[in-house]
Amino acid sequence: MGGEVYQGTLVNRGGTSRRRVAAVDAARALALVGMFAVHLLPGIDPDGSVSASDVIFRGRSSAAFAVLAGVALSLTGRTSAAGLAVRCVLIGLLGLVLGSVDSGLAIILAYYAVLFALAIPLVRLSTRALAAAAVMVAIGVPVLSHVVRAGLPAKRGPSPVLADLGESATLLTELLLTGYYPALAWVAYLSAGLAVGRLDLHCRRVAAWLCGGGAALAVGTLVVSGVLVDLRAARAALPPDAADLIVSGTTPPTTWWWLATAGPHSSTPLDLAHTIGTALAVLGLLLLLEPLLGRVLTPIAWVGSMTLTLYTLHVLAVADGVGPQDPAELFAVHVVVALLVGTAIRANVARGPLEHLVSVAANAATRVSGRRL
Repeated sequence: MGGEVYQGTLVNRGGTSRRRVAAVDAARALALVGMFAVHLLPGIDPDGSVSASDVIFRGRSSAAFAVLAGVALSLTGRTSAAGLAVRCVLIGLLGLVLGSVDSGLAIILAYYAVLFALAIPLVRLSTRALAAAAVMVAIGVPVLSHVVRAGLPAKRGPSPVLADLGESATLLTELLLTGYYPALAWVAYLSAGLAVGRLDLHCRRVAAWLCGGGAALAVGTLVVSGVLVDLRAARAALPPDAADLIVSGTTPPTTWWWLATAGPHSSTPLDLAHTIGTALAVLGLLLLLEPLLGRVLTPIAWVGSMTLTLYTLHVLAVADGVGPQDPAELFAVHVVVALLVGTAIRANVARGPLEHLVSVAANAATRVSGRRL
């Protein structure tokens, strides 16, 4: 959302011309569908177990957006500090507006906007430095957050709202540390994506490494978390199901053992590593499939190229209660409408309407500043 892989020739930071990478947009489309599933489908089955859709998508879809935002920023090669700042302000305001409507959803956009602000110093880093930053942030920030949050108020609701601008310090604390998508910890996603975007994504060997390495990282972190949680659960420091616990942004700062969980939205080192792994595995798989799927991938990529517009429509539709009452039917309607709207718009213009507005403003800021990162 907010970032995009531009149509036509892409130029990376080193000046190498690159073709449009449809797989990146397609991966973003799958992430959007995953968020639809989390928002619309039941999280618990009638027997009391976690639903299959929740097991697959919760925590992973939102994280994928942040990783793919980093990939897109590297691919465009048209970034400036002023442009990123404008993008941050516009997406942040939209996020606060959407948080103010009665959707009941945890709106990601305000947190996502902060990530663009935090990207300003990152885009100048080398690929190795970005990879190192991803590792250090994934390990260090959750530990720092665990210490700091003990003295901070908990988040006030599912999403920051416009009224929170009157309490800017509290709002900033929520966006950075205590909210559903804590931006400081999520710098790990952005750094990983920026590093991946520097690679030759049209190389099948790179795609295979992303797919295989991402899958290995995702599986390995779950195994490690399961072992650690089982070990500590025997001493009653954690609930037995802590590896699957949904803690929505942060873990309780009651015991260091909470950092052993890889539960959805826990923003622990293992959760961050796991969701980076799943995002890279999906991207790598789509990169491998892109030459085989050809134009079949095009409408999916079109949807992924305008997720800011489609996500906004999705939130407004949920707030207004538009659509059938049956969750499965409602989910299907949102997916089909996203595909139809995305295809109809992108078949005629290069960007979605909200993407166009943000891009025009960001590009204007870049021209005025005269400096690109």
